[in-house]
Amino acid sequence: MELPALKTRLDGFVREILGPNCQLSYLEKSDGHAGLTYLFGVKDGQNQLSEFVLKIPPAGVRLKGNTDVLRQAPLLNALNDAGLPVPKVPYAYDENAWFDRPFIVMEKLPGRVFFVWEPHQSFAHEGEQALSIWRQCVEQLSALHRIDWQSVLPDWEAPEELGDNLARWQAIYRHALEPNWIQLAEETERRLIDHLPDDYQLGLFHGDFQPGNLLYEDYQFVAVIDWELSGISAQALDLGWLLMVVDEKNWISNYRPVSPISEQEVLSIYQSGMGYLPDDHIWFQAFAGYRLASIACLNHKLHVTGKRIEPAWESLGQCVVPMFERAQALLANYK
Repeated sequence: MELPALKTRLDGFVREILGPNCQLSYLEKSDGHAGLTYLFGVKDGQNQLSEFVLKIPPAGVRLKGNTDVLRQAPLLNALNDAGLPVPKVPYAYDENAWFDRPFIVMEKLPGRVFFVWEPHQSFAHEGEQALSIWRQCVEQLSALHRIDWQSVLPDWEAPEELGDNLARWQAIYRHALEPNWIQLAEETERRLIDHLPDDYQLGLFHGDFQPGNLLYEDYQFVAVIDWELSGISAQALDLGWLLMVVDEKNWISNYRPVSPISEQEVLSIYQSGMGYLPDDHIWFQAFAGYRLASIACLNHKLHVTGKRIEPAWESLGQCVVPMFERAQALLANYK
C-alpha cells in the first residue's frame, strides 16, 4: 500500500482507538525487503510521543506464512508474558473498519538491527564490537530454545514434521528462470531426503534468526523481532540458519554477510547455552542453504521480470549456485 493511502486509514485507527486528540506524527517504511512493516508515531493532546510498528500484508495476497501477520499476536504476547525480550502486541485485528485485511500494531522498541549484508554505518563491521553483536545473537538463540513451548504456547499451533517442511520448498525453487538452478535444487533435495533426521529437539523456532532480526542499542542486545516465519518444529532449523549465514562458502566475493564469528564459535556458544549440540547440525546447515537458495530462485525471478523490484535479489541470485553446491558438499559428510 502506498504511504498516502496507508496514512489516511491509519489516521482513522489512531483517532478511534488511541483517542480523538491523538494524531500521526510520522509514518515510514521499515528497513528490510518484506514490504509488510511500517513505523509510525502518535502524539496526544499533551504532545507526548508514542511509537509503534504496523505489520500488514499486501492487498490480495494469500494469508499464509510471512503474510499471516495475525498469528504473531498471540505468539509475541505469550513470549512477552514469559519474560522473553520481544515486542508486545497491544492491537490485533482480523475484520476491521480501517483496513480491508488483518493487521497488528506492536510497540516500537529502541535500537537498530544489524542487517548482516549491509549493516548501518553506526555499527562497526569488524573487531570486538562486531563480534559481540554475533555472540549475543547466539546466546539469545539458546535462551529462546530453552523455553517450555508446551506450557508457554499450548494452543498456538500444531507442530510441523521436518519432512513436511522439506517438502514445501520444491514449489518455491521451481520458479527459477535458470534450468541449472532447478537441477541443482532437485539434487540437493534428494540428498536432504536421503539423510533426513528422525530424532530432533521439537520446539519453537524463529525461522530467520540472525542479527538482522535482532535489535541492538549501543552494541547491547534489546529484543528479537520479525517472527513471520516462526513455528513449532525442529529447533535446529535456527542453528542451521546461523551456520549458513556465517559460512563464507555460500557467498560470492562482492556479496557476503558481515559475520566475523566462526562456525565453531557459534556451535560452542549454543552448546554452552543449551547443554547439548544437535547431532545433525550439519544437515540443518545444508538445509538452511537449500532454503535460502530456493527463496532466491523465486524472488530473483520476481525482480528480473519486474513483478517485485528488489536489487538485493539480483545479488543473492549470484549466490544460488554456491549455496546449493555448499549444501551438497556438507551432505557428503553423510555416508
